Amino acid sequence: MGSSANTETNGTGPPPSSSNQKPPAMNGGDLSHPPPLALDQAIVMSDPSKKRKMVMLPLEVGTLVMCRWRDGKHHPVKVIERRRIHNGCTNDYEYYVHYTEFNRRLDEWTHLDQLDLDSVECAVDEKVEEKVTSLKKTRHQKRKIDETHVEGHEELDAASLREHEEFTKVKNIATVELGKYEIETWYFFPFPPEYNDCVKLFFCEFCLNFMKRKEQLRRHMRKCDLKHPPGDEIYRSGTLSMFEVDGKKNKVYAQNLCYLAKLFLDHKTLYYDVDLFLFYVLCECDDRGCHKVGYFSKVIQHIIYRYVWFPLFGLLIKRNFYWVQEKHSEEAYNLACILTLPSYQRKGYGKFLIAFSYELSKKEGKVGTPERPLSDLGLLSYRGYWTRVLLDILKKHKGNISIKELSDMTAIKAEDILSTLQSLELIQYRKGQHVICADPKVLDRHLKAAGRGGLDVDVSKLIWTPYKDQS
Repeated sequence: MGSSANTETNGTGPPPSSSNQKPPAMNGGDLSHPPPLALDQAIVMSDPSKKRKMVMLPLEVGTLVMCRWRDGKHHPVKVIERRRIHNGCTNDYEYYVHYTEFNRRLDEWTHLDQLDLDSVECAVDEKVEEKVTSLKKTRHQKRKIDETHVEGHEELDAASLREHEEFTKVKNIATVELGKYEIETWYFFPFPPEYNDCVKLFFCEFCLNFMKRKEQLRRHMRKCDLKHPPGDEIYRSGTLSMFEVDGKKNKVYAQNLCYLAKLFLDHKTLYYDVDLFLFYVLCECDDRGCHKVGYFSKVIQHIIYRYVWFPLFGLLIKRNFYWVQEKHSEEAYNLACILTLPSYQRKGYGKFLIAFSYELSKKEGKVGTPERPLSDLGLLSYRGYWTRVLLDILKKHKGNISIKELSDMTAIKAEDILSTLQSLELIQYRKGQHVICADPKVLDRHLKAAGRGGLDVDVSKLIWTPYKDQS
């Protein structure tokens, strides 16, 4: 780590020359006077044993540097934003960094002592760099890059997506308190303006109203008489319960649930039209009440969407474009959004929610698939679920079986079955047709790699009537 140096001479350099003398030439040229430093800037010299480097503080936005993470190791980061710490020191800044090896949910504010200043790479103006780089690309290359940028928001062009990411690049809420847990948030969310100065939110774990201060939450809890999600309890097994919440009947609760979920989902669109959705909220129950573990939602109306960008608020909102007259969606989507809260992850609840959505599809008598795009963790959970379910069937089944038969047995859409088997290299082309290779040793190897299957859904405990039959 380099040591800090003042802008004044420190006694180790040559004495100041008089006004009639010129400084001696160095390396065959004149030594020009450097421009004066701003009061809030400092120069850091790198370790003299290494290649000599001067680093100007505070670091510029866009600077690439190595940062010490929570594992004690240094990882490459990019400075996204900076802010002054008001503690009396003019040079004390903290930096919001993105770990280039990791997902955006791990972005965080860091202090200078976490950064290895010997590894600093000069900041480059991104607009200039993009302009120069674009001149070197062919039209075909630019089209391919734009398609890549839009991945995850296929309805947006690359420029709109960049604008969206610019508005959401820095997390505005650092933590939330929900029940007995304090949870670090993952992503930005544009809460109402009165929450702009708030870094921690306090949620009522039962009605999901949120407050700025702990005292407000305590007062609210003395008056809140809700001990479980509003709606019908459709499943209970041991301490687990699942509640079906109609967004039209419980609009405020559903909107607050979306507020909470957006803090942990990067590409979640903001559903203000929550009356088009059913929410299935999974809870762990005890004598104090039902504590939220996670949820998934599904569309109950057949609608066609378009995305609307609101630059003033930095929002990307999925709005209904028009309604088709059918009461229910004819699409194969059986899930619109899914979230397991971080405090309950790695306990099998994610795969339980996925399995539950397919059990509902079986009761409806149709196949299902999740709405795209899936988050990285969502895709991982779905791949694991599809792999385990399909390979369990192939391992037990005797004789030939088709993709259509697998779809009928599992309620998984045929395209998802085909892509899963292809990714496992279990589809082969023989004698003019595609066949499934079900070698027991190969299946065992893939099952082991897929990991544990999560919690099982006890179908006998599911008491539910499809929405279509309720109306």
